[in-house]
Amino acid sequence: MESVDQSINMLYPVFFKLDKLKMLIVGAGEVGYEKLSFIMKSSPNANITIVATWVGEEVQTLANQHPTQIKINIKPVEIFDVAGHDLIVAATNFKEVNLEVHRYAKALDKLINVADTPDLCDFYLGSIVTRGDLKVAISTNGKSPTFAKRFRQVLEEILPNDTNDLLQNLFYIRNRLKLNFEQKVKKLNDLTQTLVEKEYEDYEI
Repeated sequence: MESVDQSINMLYPVFFKLDKLKMLIVGAGEVGYEKLSFIMKSSPNANITIVATWVGEEVQTLANQHPTQIKINIKPVEIFDVAGHDLIVAATNFKEVNLEVHRYAKALDKLINVADTPDLCDFYLGSIVTRGDLKVAISTNGKSPTFAKRFRQVLEEILPNDTNDLLQNLFYIRNRLKLNFEQKVKKLNDLTQTLVEKEYEDYEI
């Protein structure tokens, strides 16, 4: 059996359509707000339920801004709360509560993110850069969210604000090409290479 290089990031990035899934966030304090605001910034059409024994002002304000996307239940979390959702985020300030939510999630085969506990996470909420239809996710495999944040800022500075026309034109060209898959990939690579070279001319390293 071929050995696996343990030094590489083993994560496989995916992009969820959060309007088609049900997400549960347990906790509505500072940690819960951090998770909620991050999710809503990237996916303002997300379908989110918050379960918490109390609700911080920032969470309530954000929920008021998205009344059809965010539902709040003020109560202790129970296993049936987890059962009714696809993705779970344990985001309280209490380790024992987060561990309880994790136990519920694992018993029900749910995917869960536990705040500040990478070993218990099935997925991470990485830093994200969005430019129109272009979305770039950044992960440090849970090692350094600070680095991910700084790298996100670098990308935000160098990427153009509006990429929709560019992506739409490439989409049009791809559909018009009368080539096999391998030839299409080569042609589109040649086209986008010119764009990359142009960016390097604009930003000296």
